[in-house]
Amino acid sequence: MIIFLYGPDSFRSKIKLNEIIEGYKKSKKSLLNLNYFDASNKEFKNFYDNFKVSSMFDEKKLVILKNVFSSKNFQEEFLENLKNLEALKDLIVIYEGDGVDERTKVFKTLKKECKSQEFELLDTKKIRAFAQVEFEKKGQKINNDALDLLTSYIGSDLWRLYQEINKLSAFKNGTTIKKEDVEIQVKPKIENDIFKTIDALASRNKKQALEFMKKHIDGGDSPLYLLSMIAYQFKNLLVIKELANKGLMYASIVKKSGLHPYVVKKNYFVCSQFSQEQLRGIYKSIFIIDSDIKSGRIEPEMALDLLISKI
Repeated sequence: MIIFLYGPDSFRSKIKLNEIIEGYKKSKKSLLNLNYFDASNKEFKNFYDNFKVSSMFDEKKLVILKNVFSSKNFQEEFLENLKNLEALKDLIVIYEGDGVDERTKVFKTLKKECKSQEFELLDTKKIRAFAQVEFEKKGQKINNDALDLLTSYIGSDLWRLYQEINKLSAFKNGTTIKKEDVEIQVKPKIENDIFKTIDALASRNKKQALEFMKKHIDGGDSPLYLLSMIAYQFKNLLVIKELANKGLMYASIVKKSGLHPYVVKKNYFVCSQFSQEQLRGIYKSIFIIDSDIKSGRIEPEMALDLLISKI
């Protein structure tokens, strides 16, 4: 039997894989027949030889096969021997934690001939439900506005969401998690991505900056929220620039600005790519554009494109 697990949500696909492995372990006398095989660095013959060796307990084997899509030769030989593999009493789990090329023959065949399960990224509603369940498992209460903020910060990255749930639960230790707790303890994922956009602008690579913005918008991020994050980044740049122009060094800028040392370190070089007058002008333009969006004088997405083109 062959099971095919794939899709961009590697967190849930890994949970499913672990369930299969744990179920196998509980029913077997020996774990000698549990094997992991990476198709990216071994030949198909090595993989196929796993099934030619008899078990001393006459047990069904479980073979976890990864990275099938990284080797064309392995794919071809796998497909040639697919019927033989399916006829085995053993269980083969093909696990692809990242995206797969659905145009390939091997994908189409696995999808059609084998038991497959796709793990797509969860939408906002399901991500919120996932987080709520995880908090409940820990006996941890969280206010609705705090939960909303947490999921907006993390997005579809369930690996990080799970880590942040553990961190917040340990921090509050049974007391209710509030919105301000999330603001203090959790760093928005988008902040790092927005910095990449600012860095692209500092390098005068407007095309790349526009591509970053398009990626966020296509992913469902609000243009107004993106604009607020850009404003936040340029405000930090302006504060650091003004203090640097006064002759203050890194440690003094951290102390005087009240910004986190990491923020100062990250922005110190970037602000050197702009003059103080340029940063003031950009910061002013952001607020004008924000006002134009809210008054309906310009569409949000067009406003972002216009802002980037002016920087």
